[in-house]
Amino acid sequence: MSEDQPQTTTLPQREPTLRMAAMPSDCNYNGDVFGGWIMGQVDIAGSVLALNRAKGRVVTVAVNSFIFKQPLFMGDVVSFYAHIVKVGRTSITVNVEVYAQRDPERPTCVKVTEATLTYVAVDENRKPRVVPAL
Repeated sequence: MSEDQPQTTTLPQREPTLRMAAMPSDCNYNGDVFGGWIMGQVDIAGSVLALNRAKGRVVTVAVNSFIFKQPLFMGDVVSFYAHIVKVGRTSITVNVEVYAQRDPERPTCVKVTEATLTYVAVDENRKPRVVPAL
């Protein structure tokens, strides 16, 4: 396989945390999705798990890693799979993997991004609070 051809894969065998299609407003004039758009959606997907685990409000405090593996294009169906990797006293670390399904005539699936983010549970005054035990 040449460097120009992305390695194809399959979607994970679980429900995605978030799924959507990349629209023209998410792209530059060449049809490539903005990296900032992907980052925003990754943050949303990660926060869904974090707020459920924290049983309330969370804030993003760190993007521990963010790797763009392949480009994302207008029209790609984008699936975000998040899982919790660590729970601290007030923090929750979440890993998010992003896959694109493209070309319905010759369907392919590629992993486009992976990221790890840390959220902190906060109270009504936006002060850190203890993450409840399970």
